[in-house]
Amino acid sequence: QVQLLESGGGLVQPGGSLRLSCAASGTIFSINSMGWYRQAPGKERELVAITTSSGVTDYSASVKDRFTISRDNAKNTVALQMNSLKPEDTAVYYCNAEVRQYPFRRASAYWGQGTQVTVSS
Repeated sequence: QVQLLESGGGLVQPGGSLRLSCAASGTIFSINSMGWYRQAPGKERELVAITTSSGVTDYSASVKDRFTISRDNAKNTVALQMNSLKPEDTAVYYCNAEVRQYPFRRASAYWGQGTQVTVSS
């Protein structure tokens, strides 16, 4: 199996910064995309940022120019640097990875347990 372990959430004031980290472990042959999603109360889960194994990145329009996603392929980790945080960024943030466990098996999606980010004064 594959586990995704997230860390770095918490409470921050508007305008502040937080860094989320996620490490994938277990039986891993390769990882295609790694990304971050979030879900606010009463809302659907949405994509925040994603990066491919070749380093191509994409961001939600609401976080572009404020958040930066980075990845270490050698360590199977992905991070999300969040700057200029706003109250509307408050949500549970989930790490996602498309993992191929064996060379002959297609990739499957795995999720972390989620980490709470609260932006409030």
